Amino acid sequence: MMARRRFSRDRSGRFHPHLGRSEQELLEDLPRQARSSLVAEDPAASRLFPVAYPDNDEAEAEYRSLMGEGLLAHHQHALDTLAATAGADSVDEDELQQWMGALEVLRLLLGTQLEVSEDMTEIDPTDPQAQHYAVYGYLSMLQGEIIEVLSGALDGRHTSNPGEEG
Repeated sequence: MMARRRFSRDRSGRFHPHLGRSEQELLEDLPRQARSSLVAEDPAASRLFPVAYPDNDEAEAEYRSLMGEGLLAHHQHALDTLAATAGADSVDEDELQQWMGALEVLRLLLGTQLEVSEDMTEIDPTDPQAQHYAVYGYLSMLQGEIIEVLSGALDGRHTSNPGEEG
């Protein structure tokens, strides 16, 4: 059984998300939740603002004053783009790149909250956090599919099937 492809690219270079309504709603809602974590300086957001100078408080403070607002604005723009275009019939390459950034923000926030690690085993469906782990897995899968469709765009391949978005 083949998994359905959630993204295709048409001959004009636009990308078409093939998402169900529940997927669209999730991708509209999660960025709004994440924005509040970013501005509230939630500890889960620490991985989005890594320490550049761990042994030099003065250099770290200067780095934060120079880069902090720009990095925050970058993350917020990506999240806003995802929320605004999750239900769109098509997006351009820049918007899809913003989706990638937003998905990374969401994965880092959720992964930090869940304490996700590479050595994790299968999740017990009775675990109270099982639904959150499922969302994390879904976001990871989406990110992988976007990478695939974007890499097809880089080498000039069209990813639409005959009869689709031509």
